[in-house]
Amino acid sequence: MSTAQATRPIYWNISHIWAMYALLVPVIGAGFYGVYRHVQRWRRGRPLARFDRPADRLRLVIRHALEQRRTARERYTGLFHRFITYGFIVLTIATILVGFDADFGTTILRGWFYLYFQSFTVDVFGALVMIGIVMAAIRRYGRRPAKLVYTDEAAWILAAIFVITGTGFLIEGWRIAATNDPWSLWSPFGNLVAQLSRTVMAESTLQTAHRATWWFHLAVSFAFLAWIPYTKMMHVLTAPLNIYTANLDPIGASLKSVDFEKAGPLGVNSLDAFTWKDLLDLDSCTECGRCNDVCPAHAVGKSLSPRDIILQLRDFPDGGPIIGAVPATAPEQLWECTTCAACVEACPVFIEQMPKIVDMRRHLVMEEAEFPDSMKAAILSLEKRGHPFTGTQATRLDWAEGLNVRHISEARDAEVLLWVGCGGALIERNQRVIRAIAQLLQMAGVRFAVLGREEKCSGDPARRIGNEFLFEMLAKENIANLNKYQVRKIVTPCPHCFNTFKNEYPQYGGMFAVYHHSEFLSDLVAQGKIDVPSDARQSVTFHDPCYLGRQNGVYEAPRSLLGATVPIEMPRNRNESFCCGGGGGLSFVDEPADKRVNQERAREALETGAEVLAVGCPFCMTMMQDGINARKGAREMRVMDIAEVLLEAVIPSGVTAR
Repeated sequence: MSTAQATRPIYWNISHIWAMYALLVPVIGAGFYGVYRHVQRWRRGRPLARFDRPADRLRLVIRHALEQRRTARERYTGLFHRFITYGFIVLTIATILVGFDADFGTTILRGWFYLYFQSFTVDVFGALVMIGIVMAAIRRYGRRPAKLVYTDEAAWILAAIFVITGTGFLIEGWRIAATNDPWSLWSPFGNLVAQLSRTVMAESTLQTAHRATWWFHLAVSFAFLAWIPYTKMMHVLTAPLNIYTANLDPIGASLKSVDFEKAGPLGVNSLDAFTWKDLLDLDSCTECGRCNDVCPAHAVGKSLSPRDIILQLRDFPDGGPIIGAVPATAPEQLWECTTCAACVEACPVFIEQMPKIVDMRRHLVMEEAEFPDSMKAAILSLEKRGHPFTGTQATRLDWAEGLNVRHISEARDAEVLLWVGCGGALIERNQRVIRAIAQLLQMAGVRFAVLGREEKCSGDPARRIGNEFLFEMLAKENIANLNKYQVRKIVTPCPHCFNTFKNEYPQYGGMFAVYHHSEFLSDLVAQGKIDVPSDARQSVTFHDPCYLGRQNGVYEAPRSLLGATVPIEMPRNRNESFCCGGGGGLSFVDEPADKRVNQERAREALETGAEVLAVGCPFCMTMMQDGINARKGAREMRVMDIAEVLLEAVIPSGVTAR
């Protein structure tokens, strides 16, 4: 028989097809109503521009909705999720093509296309769906990872998909067996059902079973379609949309400004106060728990669960305050967040958990004045002294003694402004880091200057704690001061200041070329202005600062400065790095001894066996030094900034740089 004749009868053995179309009407109605309810909820949110740069957004959808790159970071989960997703895509296309042939008289399903696609490809991908469902069930009910949410709904979803695909193979197999389909070998799994069925079922039984199962298959499929918008399976629609409307800027630029000219409460304490994208985020959650997996606070046993915050907000009834309500968000969870954004980076559907936490903090700080006392002290110090460190006796220029460092007012020929930062200038240990940077710049012949006593906090602690008003005041004051001295290029050793200048000050007109000191120094090394010997002196492991790496994508520059060492990577590094625990105002909080993020990271650093733990952030320096001291026992490990490591490599021991 010619392959050009290859096809199969549509609706074989089935009569009263009109009933299918009659059932389809309420299915479509229920499905559309479910989607409509979601859309109406999103529309209640505040406006946000997220439809610019369509080409970039489409690429994001291809990579993460279709290719599922983030999902595939977990190999087992990524494999079965791809089996199910791609299988359903193929089965949906096949169903649509059958409808075209049946309802519009087309002849698409003929010949080679019928054999290769409708028979073989659809059979294989249908089998992959069933394999994927079995793998998912084994993981959920065999391995039972703690990060998952265990509900009857999840079990019914797996069962429904398995029944739909399983009955599909039965229908196909019994048709093949009853009609002696000459093309049966092109449907390997359907043919297997046919071969097994022929041994135990008569032809009349095959037809009866086929007809009954066909209608059962249709009923379950239609019920499942109507049910989707009312379950977490809604993510098959919302996830691609959520990925398309994701934040395209660095994570460090994800916090929204507050319009203080508008009347109304500050911060967020109701669903309506979120943006429409925030509300879309809630409906996109797949309950996978990956945000919990990477959350440093959750890892050390604190109550914070980024996953639960999203789910509690998703399931919260419209109206009423969301903070402190049951089952909404408990205030103590909000104050445990280090704003490291690991949850944001890990989410397969690009939910933005951390900005929502900061939005709710803003309400507690600016409306209720309810936040931890130690954070209140830091805010009060920011307001009175321009820095968050209460009790310090240091001045902004103590670190510069004997280095002949010039003030910007006396150095109009300066190429760059060295923004020292509060943590660099006012913490004694970090003053040595700033001296090392200054010495390296002088060795390289870089003309630089500082603001000295005119330098104030960039405002990062105020913003992350939730005092947006104080942040805006500091930002505008700093921008005005920098513009007064016509500063255009800034180098800073603080990733928090770096992020603020780079991503947040432009919102207030502060346009500067900003470099983390690792970037600037690595350029000097590449240009030959700093000569680094090639012989390795000591083993070093590097801790990626959250605000430099994950939130701004700077990974290689600090590592390039460790070229004269033996680098050893910690298991969690680069975008998957574990937080030091000091961000989001937590460096000003005295945490329980058994729930300290810095000690967990210190344990990981010590287990590398490296002689030096290199950091690139003043907050990381303080947190990791404390963590190492608490964890090291008899083991010795030095905590050094990358600038100190570089200076030690460049200058022989005992020799003082000019």
